Amino acid sequence: MTGNQPTLGILTIYLNDRKMMDEKPMFQKMTVAGQKLGMNVMVFTPDDVEARSKRIYAHVYLPQKKTWCRRWLPFPHVIYDRARFQKSSRFRRFAAFRKKIAHLNFINRPLRNKWVIYKLLSGMDPFRPHLPATRLYESPASVHDMLKRHPVIYFKPINGTGGRGILRIERLANGMLKVQGRDQNRRIIQPRIVHPGRLSFLLRSWDRRGDRYIVQQGLHTQLPDGRVHDFRLLVQKDGNGEWAYTGCAGRIGPRNSITSNLHGGGTASTMQELLGQWEIDQDQIAHIQANAESLGIEVAKTLEQAYGTLCELALDLVIDRSGHLWILEVNHKPAREVFLKAGEHDVYRQAVMRPLEFALWKYRQSAAHSPQMEPMA
Repeated sequence: MTGNQPTLGILTIYLNDRKMMDEKPMFQKMTVAGQKLGMNVMVFTPDDVEARSKRIYAHVYLPQKKTWCRRWLPFPHVIYDRARFQKSSRFRRFAAFRKKIAHLNFINRPLRNKWVIYKLLSGMDPFRPHLPATRLYESPASVHDMLKRHPVIYFKPINGTGGRGILRIERLANGMLKVQGRDQNRRIIQPRIVHPGRLSFLLRSWDRRGDRYIVQQGLHTQLPDGRVHDFRLLVQKDGNGEWAYTGCAGRIGPRNSITSNLHGGGTASTMQELLGQWEIDQDQIAHIQANAESLGIEVAKTLEQAYGTLCELALDLVIDRSGHLWILEVNHKPAREVFLKAGEHDVYRQAVMRPLEFALWKYRQSAAHSPQMEPMA
């Protein structure tokens, strides 16, 4: 690491007690990209911080040797929070640590859960038409009430990621219910037919972890071959501190899956290819893309105004046959591999680079007010 360059610290969380770390391939790419921009990159978790000396036993990638090492380093100039929610003591330690250092120079602030974000956006006229009906799960009656209004509903944990713990419940013509989903380990739960009177028992047995859930209107996401799909739209801050559209790609779930997440076995496609399955012409596709870009940037600006600085935001979208955009959920710590797997390598490179460009801009803005700025401790 070069001593006279600013340092970006990527704050993450170990996946287990053996200190396994998520997203290392992306962190490696960010380190290489940071060198080109004149910015050091280090990776750390709250467990790597020594409170007494205010130093960090950081993970550092060495591009020339293509290996990782550990080094004692001071606090970085700018911090990029990539720690994703998990139900563990590690995450509780992270949350306490994150609060303790909230005054430092972060390029992204925490968002709230799915339900709070839905309530915020649904209270605004520009976003309301793009949101499926959603309510907080309070009891099995919440699901029964939604099924009276919608033939299909989804039962989702408010803090879930990657398609974990989601159920799809469909009301059949004979009054029975078809239930399928993914468990907490993303394993596909095969469809089963359930009597409405048994739904309460099923939901209570599903919720053994004490999570909170939302109940959401189901949308038509099946392609002609029966597989579900959606779109991942990414907007990010650029090197001038402005919101910019990065890209939008499609995700297609495996057979018998109710979700399209790549980590759950999904595949990727370009937006144009996937919309082509609806037999939408190129002019319509260009119009849809422009609307999606505008929607993504407006949502990002709105959430940033509510919660503080963000550097990126992903919208998971459904686009129906008429071209209407529906927001399934938003994610402020998104993966970007969908672009790589869809063959959009330039978009992927930009998706990796932009947080670094924004971090450098934010560092310079801070340094302009404090010319003698040193790494924070």
